[in-house]
Amino acid sequence: MTDEDLSYDAFLGGKLHLWQPAQGYRAGVDPVFLAASVNAIPGQSVLDLGCGVGTAALCLGARVPDLLLQGVERQAFYADLAGRNGLETECADLLAMPLDLRQRQFDHVIANPPYFDRAASVSATDEGREEAIGQDTALRDWVRTAAKRLKPKGYAHFIHRVERLPELMAAANEVLGSIHVLPLVPRVGRSAELVILRARKEGRAAFKLFSPLILHSGERHVTDRESYTPDIKAVLRDGAPLRF
Repeated sequence: MTDEDLSYDAFLGGKLHLWQPAQGYRAGVDPVFLAASVNAIPGQSVLDLGCGVGTAALCLGARVPDLLLQGVERQAFYADLAGRNGLETECADLLAMPLDLRQRQFDHVIANPPYFDRAASVSATDEGREEAIGQDTALRDWVRTAAKRLKPKGYAHFIHRVERLPELMAAANEVLGSIHVLPLVPRVGRSAELVILRARKEGRAAFKLFSPLILHSGERHVTDRESYTPDIKAVLRDGAPLRF
């Protein structure tokens, strides 16, 4: 694949530009929301599991200065693009990471695991897209790997589809604590489609389910123009934090 097969796309209102495939799996708003939810402070370390082209980690780095950012991506093509985009990235499966990474711990681990369990869904035809959205590594393994790579009292953040929340919470309850869940709702009157789950290693706080975050103004889509609420527009265009 050559540069003619790639696009150089703006994120955060042009504060960040990333190389990604022109066809196949392309980063949308989900990794931007994930990055915006992370309560990192300057000087901390962040591991992005299944980082793709590095969207989530690099969006977080654009908001919070002086972070030590590390990615892991098993598809060599995407791992190479993440490196080209400026994210230090190991090309490895999250269940077989190199020894140097297995000996490190991080203040934050973030992940946007594949949304669809292929035991109950149809595979995508594009190989890169299928790797990104079709699960062949159990969600429990994503959570357990995140917990292993966290420092004591470190935070894990996941974004996932709402129908997988019971599975995600069950896995988190085994190895993490202080679980907080933020539902993301397309519009007023609609059901949540995505959730962001935050959990803490050795956390002891009670479970919290936060009020849903509404993404779009109005009860339905009536024009081709962008309809994000002001708070969501600030996240996507200005790099503002998404607060629980």
